[in-house]
Amino acid sequence: MLLAAGLGKRMRPLTDSKPKPLVEVAGKTLIDHVLDRLAFSDVETAVVNVHYFAEQMEAHLAGRRRPRILISDERSGLLDSGGGVRKALPLLGKAPFIVCNCDSFWIEGPQVNLDALKAAWDPGRMDILMLVAATASSIGFDGRGDYHLDSHGTLSRRRECETAPFAYAGVLLIKPELFAGTSEAFSLNRLFDEAEAKGRLFGKRLDGIWLHVGTPQAVAEAEERIALSTVD
Repeated sequence: MLLAAGLGKRMRPLTDSKPKPLVEVAGKTLIDHVLDRLAFSDVETAVVNVHYFAEQMEAHLAGRRRPRILISDERSGLLDSGGGVRKALPLLGKAPFIVCNCDSFWIEGPQVNLDALKAAWDPGRMDILMLVAATASSIGFDGRGDYHLDSHGTLSRRRECETAPFAYAGVLLIKPELFAGTSEAFSLNRLFDEAEAKGRLFGKRLDGIWLHVGTPQAVAEAEERIALSTVD
């Protein structure tokens, strides 16, 4: 599931005439950076929700062959991250699935991150397994971090007045049954907190460099780091 329906307000003026997932970074749209990583890890089908400039999104995605694209239409109203996934559940099936944001991707390290995430999944212990990135080495992230990660892989959200060494890198594995009883529009953060309270929220550290591309300035920073990685 790719979350691609947002308005991209922080990316203006680049999103005045296009949706944020179609903003280009190093000659490729943000959504194609993510879809290419999914295809490389043998993900066969991707569900993409659309709302803002939905026709542009559909036209662009019509050219994709791998993975196969299914559209979840949110033209009638935004549902936030959790509500968007909930609406798409009939397209996603009954097995655990990957959810990706479309405003971030990464430069791979020695291991392929999506393969490592799938290999680390343990449904007996986990309800959600997040890819988390070290804030100190990330590009475009200016927050105080999201989570602490212990030696067992368990995540705990930072308290209001502290900082945390890891940020949610916009990719996770999740069980569909967590959406039972949820409202139409809600944030995935609700499910994150519920899983944490049960000791069933886990993290896998991203290997490589996370590129959080939420503003025009972050586009330039990401392109600069990608250029350096081709030289390294």
